[in-house]
Amino acid sequence: MAESTVDEVTLDEICIVAIAEAFRGDGEVLCNPMGPVPVIAGRLARATFEPDLMLTDTIAYAIEGNLPFGGDPSDAVIESYMPFRSIFDQVWSGKRHVVMGASQIDRHGNQNFAAIGDYRKPKAQLLGMRGAPGNLINHATTYWVPNQARAFSETVDVVSGPGYDRIAELPEASRAHFEIRRVVTDLGAYDFESDDHTMRVRSLHPGVTLEQAQDASPFELTVTGDVPESRLPTGEELALIRDVFDPNGVRKAEFR
Repeated sequence: MAESTVDEVTLDEICIVAIAEAFRGDGEVLCNPMGPVPVIAGRLARATFEPDLMLTDTIAYAIEGNLPFGGDPSDAVIESYMPFRSIFDQVWSGKRHVVMGASQIDRHGNQNFAAIGDYRKPKAQLLGMRGAPGNLINHATTYWVPNQARAFSETVDVVSGPGYDRIAELPEASRAHFEIRRVVTDLGAYDFESDDHTMRVRSLHPGVTLEQAQDASPFELTVTGDVPESRLPTGEELALIRDVFDPNGVRKAEFR
């Protein structure tokens, strides 16, 4: 189906597609996005170009079918019971791709959502370390950052999830599965596929210039060649986002 035009889509839909693209080629892994926009993106990926992804209802069941965000899992086919304790089997096996948030993230991919300020006496207490260290060591990780200017940092106050510079200091066996697949923001999509594994501009959302993206970053963004525009959703993807996965528009709350 043909792509939509930029006049037909909204920023939230462009960001959802950019996150969904991070799952392209994953095959049979647990797609484990966190939060409305990433969850919708993961479900969109499985419903279109990555049908072998394993999804949950975000609570305790692996599901088949197109379940709306916040929908009753009884409306989908329940494939298996997947309580929290079972997630660790997926983590340790490497058969998982998680999408997490980041209150701070630097050019090497070091991520913080633990605290702002000195961890011993923080200015603001956030989520804590959670599962970030284990996620990064064991399987692919993508970050969703709704406000690039607020989250991109020269340094992070606390390292919840390590970046490429810290991982390089570990023994080879400890970094065998390390991959920060993507960082998607309100301005564009970034990866670490540069020679020195620093944050590289992969695409910019329609209407965003490279200068604007750089102005919203305190560190130098890596650029290799011409920077393409982020892909627009197809007509099929728009219908799935708007009518199937999020008919109530929950996704828009992060863009106000």
